Amino acid sequence: MHQNMSKYLFFGFLILTTVANRQKFLKYDSTLKIGKVGYRVFCMNRSVEKNAISIRPIGFKSEGRDITLDLKGKVAASEIEDLNNDGFPDLVVYVTEKSGNANLFSIASKENETIEPIILPDITNDMQMSKGYRGGDEYKLVEGILFRKFPVYESDTTIKTPTNKIRQILYRVVRGEQPGIWKYKPFKNFDLSSEK
Repeated sequence: MHQNMSKYLFFGFLILTTVANRQKFLKYDSTLKIGKVGYRVFCMNRSVEKNAISIRPIGFKSEGRDITLDLKGKVAASEIEDLNNDGFPDLVVYVTEKSGNANLFSIASKENETIEPIILPDITNDMQMSKGYRGGDEYKLVEGILFRKFPVYESDTTIKTPTNKIRQILYRVVRGEQPGIWKYKPFKNFDLSSEK
């Protein structure tokens, strides 16, 4: 009897753990607008490996088509703001990857007719800003500026804990080198001491 009770408790715990883990990321369905124009963002968030995200422009001149694409990770949140100062709303979708790291996906409205991608450059391509970088990014929009912060590690990769420093990078959206593409351009970065 005791052995059967242990089995039931074990399987009950296993089921509760599975349900709790699945509830961390429920489907994401949000409508964001500035005035009468905006976006509906929908994602089932079924797997951290790959998810289809659907973005529907709302209030666009031609009621643009839904855009559906695959993301590596799950949608955690989204924000709407005029990032490129053209008077039209742009969209930022925050994604949590399998590793637990945060990333983002952004689009710009082209005069509320079509959309164009906004590219976040890979931080590892910048020797100065990536020094001590090992992920752990957090992002937030504040008045059209993208704030990115992450813990700074020692260059010795055997050290597994971060220093007491947090690096912050501020980005503005500017035209990319290719037509129809925007990019986040860093304009300020600094390290802060964090309290431990």
